[in-house]
Amino acid sequence: MKAVLAKRVDSGTADLAELRDLAAAAGYEVVGDLTQTRKEDPAYHFGEGKVAELADLMVRTRADTVIIDNEVSPFQMFNIGQALPEEIDVLDRFTLILDIFGQRAQTRKAQLQVELAELRYELPRASAKASLAKRDERPGFMGLGEYDESREQDIKSQIANIKEELEAIAEKEEQRRSERRDSGFDLVALAGYTNAGKSTLLRRLAAELDVDENAEKHPDLDDVAESQDMLFTTLGTTTRRAELERRDVLLTDTVGFISDLPHWLVESFQSTLDSVYRADLVLLVVDASEPVQEMREKLVTSHDTLHERNEAPILTVFNKTDLLSEDELEEKQAALAALAPDPIAVSGKTGENIDALRDRVEAELPDWEHERLLVPMADETMSFVSWLYDHAYVETESYETEQVLLEFEARPAIVEQARAKAAELTPVESA
Repeated sequence: MKAVLAKRVDSGTADLAELRDLAAAAGYEVVGDLTQTRKEDPAYHFGEGKVAELADLMVRTRADTVIIDNEVSPFQMFNIGQALPEEIDVLDRFTLILDIFGQRAQTRKAQLQVELAELRYELPRASAKASLAKRDERPGFMGLGEYDESREQDIKSQIANIKEELEAIAEKEEQRRSERRDSGFDLVALAGYTNAGKSTLLRRLAAELDVDENAEKHPDLDDVAESQDMLFTTLGTTTRRAELERRDVLLTDTVGFISDLPHWLVESFQSTLDSVYRADLVLLVVDASEPVQEMREKLVTSHDTLHERNEAPILTVFNKTDLLSEDELEEKQAALAALAPDPIAVSGKTGENIDALRDRVEAELPDWEHERLLVPMADETMSFVSWLYDHAYVETESYETEQVLLEFEARPAIVEQARAKAAELTPVESA
């Protein structure tokens, strides 16, 4: 598939770099581009002369699709399509993103989220058709298609049904998170802009493969996929276990953020983002090899997404430090200090500073409680000690006459469980 990219901006210079990456992720070969700096034209979005230029470009490049990096109204989309050669597909930025999501969705949860986003995209367009058809009494007004008076209600009904199913899935996932915390694990989420290197970093930090049997297979399990420079390689979440010096954590990687996403699209993937919002610590991964202005814009996008519902502490990770010098890194850290205070710089590719990242993760996680228990020697004592090692960090294990002294640190819930289990131990009676 061959595509021409187009973008309009009110002022300044239009940047097509991200759209180019998105088009590649969707499987398009970009054969041309067109930009314009001017106020939006109500009829064509671009100026009418620029649309004529676009039509000529489509013929010269033999492209079959034009992708517009703007939100285009249904009427503008129709007018642009009418000005182009026949059989040319016209996509806007969000249609392209939904196309990519549709290609990547493999689990039931991901498929539902994509379908929800598509319906939310279609709803205002169905409403526009309804309003025009009623006002002008012309069901095919402006070529927008036949108006089906039941379509708008059908969309709303489908949205309600999908949200109900996603809520049921979310409840199960929340129960799974609670069970993991009850087992002594801290939950750490990898978040950040798409293509920041989160999956590569996950491979570095993780001690074992995917621990979530219900998640879709993550492409970073494939050595070939790891080297791909592609956006949205997965819509699902991957959770792996990582062993720190004193604590065990579960790391979760999820879909990357992207700029200029409308609220309805972010809301559609709320279920996936819950793994970030409900973590104990968020690692906000940033591609440090990019220009400062791009890093700043992406940090703002990420913070806007995280701060909406996230309450966990955020540790900013400057990744891909192998691609820049120490002086460049210091300059970027100074320039971005307001958005990324006290970041840690690493290279997921080479492994540089990964041990220091492990230490920072442990330091940034919520404090554990310290406890000291003196338990009797009983039939179940060794089983209890074994359980404690699995769920806490045991500092002291000292055997005295018919008693065991245990000093440890653990999550508050684990401390409570340990106290209850210790209270249930019955001393072994002497013969």
